[in-house]
Amino acid sequence: MSTPQPVRHHGSLGSRIFDVLNVTLLLGLALVTVLPLLYVLAASFATESEIASRPFFLWPERFVTNTYAYIFQTGTFVRALITTICVTAVGMVVQVLLTFTMAYPLAKRYLPGRALVLNLVIFTIVFSGGLIPTYLVVRDLGLLNTYWALILPLAINPFYLIIVKSFFQELPQALEEAARIDGCSELGVFWRIVMPLSKPIIATFSLFYAVAIWNDYMSPLLYIDDNRKWTLQVIVRQLTGADAENALSQLDSVLFPVEGMKFAVVVIATLPILFFYPFLQKHFAKGVLIGSVKE
Repeated sequence: MSTPQPVRHHGSLGSRIFDVLNVTLLLGLALVTVLPLLYVLAASFATESEIASRPFFLWPERFVTNTYAYIFQTGTFVRALITTICVTAVGMVVQVLLTFTMAYPLAKRYLPGRALVLNLVIFTIVFSGGLIPTYLVVRDLGLLNTYWALILPLAINPFYLIIVKSFFQELPQALEEAARIDGCSELGVFWRIVMPLSKPIIATFSLFYAVAIWNDYMSPLLYIDDNRKWTLQVIVRQLTGADAENALSQLDSVLFPVEGMKFAVVVIATLPILFFYPFLQKHFAKGVLIGSVKE
């Protein structure tokens, strides 16, 4: 005889108190997260005098777009923005492709040497090569002052690799065996069966890799000496740092709103990720095997 499960009384006093406290806490955390973003956005459209006189506001007294006009008139900033978009797009494709093509064979338990490779991957999670050895490797490979230096050293995240490998191991082997019976090669099984079933996880790690490349500041600072190849994050650091006025004076504009530009460049550097995230979020909660195997 089965044991009856406890039933939660949604109309009880304790349940209502819990719901109120839960909603209050979540709203408080949401405000703590959103308010700084709203302030930065409002300040990017405010005048210099208002930014200096009002320590915090969510709506400027007077909307001005001079700051954004100054930014997009400067060749340095526009070039850095285009560079970052291209590096992020190419790097995301390369990193996702390398991660998935390495994780798929490691998901096969019959692969010779699989345990050794997995142990090496796990070792890199605990111990890294270090800053100086990594720089020497990049230099000896001839990648300094090239955009590949921003992509290849971080091409495969070992933690992401382990997750993708575990995901591949959960896929039903019956699908792969049926594809091989129909004449598919191992590569055909990967591209025609495994990858279509992996759309949710592809979207997830594409976003993770894209955000990491977009926000990467150390790699261009270490490996790129030519300021014409600097990415957006380096420019943002130059414009928001303590020596912002000297950095701004090197741009094409002679007169510039110093404080307003600091907020505007942060907005421009943040908006692309905020824009693409809602389109990828729907894939996160999707069932991986929906529509593939029917019981």
